[in-house]
Amino acid sequence: MALFKRLVELDRPPLPFTLDGQAASGLLGDTLLTAVLLTEEHLRGSDFSAEPRAGFCLMGACQDCWVRLGDGRRVRACATALEAGMVVSRDPGRRL
Repeated sequence: MALFKRLVELDRPPLPFTLDGQAASGLLGDTLLTAVLLTEEHLRGSDFSAEPRAGFCLMGACQDCWVRLGDGRRVRACATALEAGMVVSRDPGRRL
């Protein structure tokens, strides 16, 4: 179940992307964070407990929304615009 639900701006063009090997879709103008949380219930697992995380500050100031792109780059999901064809991998976190 998705954490976010889109209520407005439903007429923007769709942008397909891949999330953890599965087809997903967001809309033009979405950040990766928005696109992921419109699809899933969390963004990544905590580095300290693997508990689900959905981002913290939502403005690029913390370290809570890192995801990895298909080319290996690590980016902040809240500050990265979704582009068609992106391949995104979420970190499941780890239990210490």
